[in-house]
Amino acid sequence: MLSYLLRRILQAVPVVLIIMIGTFLLLKLAPGDTVDALVGDMGGADPQVIARLRAEYGLDQPVWVQLWIYMKKLATFDFGWSFVHEQPVATVLFDRLGNTLLLMVSSLLFAVSIGSLLGMIAARKAYSLTDNIISTLGLLFYATPSFFLGLMMIVLFSVKLGWLPVGGIQTIPSFYTGWAYVWDIARHLIMPTASLSLIYLALYMRLMRTSVLEVAELDYVRTARAKGASEMRIMIHHIARNALLPVITLLGVQFSTILGGSVVIETVFSIPGLGQLAYQAVIQRDMNVLMGLVFLSSLVVIVVNFLIDLLYASLDSRIELS
Repeated sequence: MLSYLLRRILQAVPVVLIIMIGTFLLLKLAPGDTVDALVGDMGGADPQVIARLRAEYGLDQPVWVQLWIYMKKLATFDFGWSFVHEQPVATVLFDRLGNTLLLMVSSLLFAVSIGSLLGMIAARKAYSLTDNIISTLGLLFYATPSFFLGLMMIVLFSVKLGWLPVGGIQTIPSFYTGWAYVWDIARHLIMPTASLSLIYLALYMRLMRTSVLEVAELDYVRTARAKGASEMRIMIHHIARNALLPVITLLGVQFSTILGGSVVIETVFSIPGLGQLAYQAVIQRDMNVLMGLVFLSSLVVIVVNFLIDLLYASLDSRIELS
């Protein structure tokens, strides 16, 4: 396990370097920079002031020099200074990381668990009315944009019925502690989680249905059935375990896409997370924050894929970590 972990770390280093260098160069090709955003907020400035700001921020140097300086800082995990938030980039990122991870984990858990369960039910009753209803619901979820679904939920459950809070991650000001604090955050996460996860739920449902139907025709399943094992035991101990393998594979791939989807959902529901921060950083040309977001997102995706590999190996004993 230790050798496998070290090998994965060595493989991740050049990947992260390529991502950071490519992102830095792409951002430099985009029109505008931090000084342009600051001058725009001030309503304009003299050319001398603009030149002094560019010199102060190091933007007057060649691109390759700026890249070298930034990569040297990054090697010491120095993400630089956010000129918009007037804080170190690391502080800005870690203040919001927890909210985004909470939204992503809750959305993925909901999508995988409910989607897999519905997929198994649909496969058990393949081509029946139940299967058709579940498949139709999956198609409806997949075809509905997450931002539209989120807005409609706000109108129905917040504005009309008043059951759930409109947005945010917690009630402010609030003095909740213990389970009251947990329940308050859970109420705020219900609509964002549903909006972000339903499209992925449909994918997992369809994949699980297909996988269950394929595994159910294998020889060891017929053998278990011939030995008199109950259908429930066959589904749980023989079919579901192996049918989950494609679902787990897709989970690792989609973790990065759901991170991108959180940009829209966090903006719609005003959740102070990395997605909303990325949107604000693009608008305000906060390049250091954008680079820090890319670096942090890359690390999160690499770690999650490593954990997915371990889970995959635990589900299928035929797979060896090498």
